[in-house]
Amino acid sequence: MYPKAADEGAQPLATGIPFSGGGGYYQAGGAMAAAFAVQAQAPVAAWSTGLCNCFDDCHNCCVTCVCPCITFGQTAEIIDRGSTSCGTSGALYALVMLLTGCQCVYSCFYRAKMRAQYGLQVSPCSDCCVHCCCQCCALCQEYRELKKRGFDMSIGTDGMRTWRGRGAPPPPCRRTCILG
Repeated sequence: MYPKAADEGAQPLATGIPFSGGGGYYQAGGAMAAAFAVQAQAPVAAWSTGLCNCFDDCHNCCVTCVCPCITFGQTAEIIDRGSTSCGTSGALYALVMLLTGCQCVYSCFYRAKMRAQYGLQVSPCSDCCVHCCCQCCALCQEYRELKKRGFDMSIGTDGMRTWRGRGAPPPPCRRTCILG
């Protein structure tokens, strides 16, 4: 019923979708296949610091342990490329934390978005697992990664746009302490 593949000179089996007019077939693999081809992903890079290297930046480690919504807001603003502000992201994180206690589910999506933007590997386990088991460590690692990539976390994306547009280095961070 079907021609044998080993037959010499036999036409290859017709594959595809028949179309009227001309008795031909639409072959998947031409221009359409190129249009739907999955683009090759960028090489997967390692994180610049480990998940448990929180004390590489002691100040950020303390801030994240006391109030993780601050660190989350700073990183989310840069990951979103300024479309959401630090305050908005931090407040939303705090609201999710207070109402549900499942802020790790919210923050793991930002880790996945950051990994996709910078071609970082899934390490040491999935994003949600990292955030559910080691929330503070994960936020600190993301903060350190962005800092090592040249972002000044204290001035946010608006400040970065301002000083990059002038070609001058950013102003030094001058944080004032409320307690004195």
